[in-house]
Amino acid sequence: MIRAAGLGVDADGVGILDDVTIELPQRTIAVIGANGSGKSTFARTLNGLVRPTRGSVEVAGIDVGSDPRSARDAVGFLFSQPDAQILMPTPGEDIGLSLRAAGVARRDLPERAREELAAFGLGDRADQPAYSLSGGQKQLLALAGVLVRRPRVVVADEPTTLLDLGNARRIADLLLTGTGAEQVVIVTHDLELAARCDVAIRFDDGRLVDEGDPRDVVASYRTEFA
Repeated sequence: MIRAAGLGVDADGVGILDDVTIELPQRTIAVIGANGSGKSTFARTLNGLVRPTRGSVEVAGIDVGSDPRSARDAVGFLFSQPDAQILMPTPGEDIGLSLRAAGVARRDLPERAREELAAFGLGDRADQPAYSLSGGQKQLLALAGVLVRRPRVVVADEPTTLLDLGNARRIADLLLTGTGAEQVVIVTHDLELAARCDVAIRFDDGRLVDEGDPRDVVASYRTEFA
């Protein structure tokens, strides 16, 4: 369950989020809105990347403001730019780093890393320089690095923005059905992806302005630009 009560975020005296109050029990949640609407800031409050200025936000029973460390353990975050998350020279080493953080014994890392990479279609890329991967392969590697830690909640901030159609669909399918997480929050401009979620919420100028069936929320959003 994700809950926000009077959630507000200021930056340099400017309100980025204002009075967001909502309960989200659904498994897959789309967050939509124009650039600068506050949707990514909302997503970043869910694991403590952004601290609330006012109000509160709770994820998986954790008050993120008072216990950000537990929130980061429970919430895996996928950025739109996978290079921000790929820290090691090769995919095998990068997944190994995540597995090590998840408590896998050092002796088991090489085999587990190849198993995890194979599950994401990267089994033959373990020793390839990470910089030489395609954009889609990098995003798959970044997602694999998030999921090997078995987070209870996954938050993906515009995960398909830089991908071609095939890779965008693959990432979308994995997020919607293949994470094993209790909840998945997807911040996206891809309205077809948003419509596949269980619920959609929309932000405008830092405020939550719509919530409900994704088809209805998307249709209302489209009418503003018709």
